[in-house]
Amino acid sequence: MGRPAKPTALKLLQGNPGKRKLKKDGPAPAPLAEIPDAPEWLGEWAVEMWGTIAPWLTQTGIMTRTDTHNLAVFCAAYERWRLAEEEVASKGITVVDAKGVLKKNPACTVINEALRQVASFGAALGLDPASRARLMGSGGPEKPENPFIVLKGGRASK
Repeated sequence: MGRPAKPTALKLLQGNPGKRKLKKDGPAPAPLAEIPDAPEWLGEWAVEMWGTIAPWLTQTGIMTRTDTHNLAVFCAAYERWRLAEEEVASKGITVVDAKGVLKKNPACTVINEALRQVASFGAALGLDPASRARLMGSGGPEKPENPFIVLKGGRASK
């Protein structure tokens, strides 16, 4: 499965170096002007994460009303990860079941699933370097000037 298409508004912000035709009817939700409140059903760790990420997403213009659900799922998964990590820290990676058999702590499975969700929804929100570059454009350093232009009679830009 390929990468999802960028919204047209984002393509316009980043420029169109390939001069490809852009869709005029592409989805273009407006960025939020104010930082949204965290949903009431989120737990303590999730609300703390919301308070960390929502302001940045809003200030950068990434956050739209449709992204609030993605952020809520990201924060809830983050909280599940934290709670499961605390469980593993207190009881260990193995536990003894009712029959006296040593087995993997179920919290380890919760950790793995929560981290998958954190990575997936974090990428959708631009919370890792690769997806942030994809969402916000390259912004990398400019190419150095070609020294052969000066030899051909051109000017150096200094």
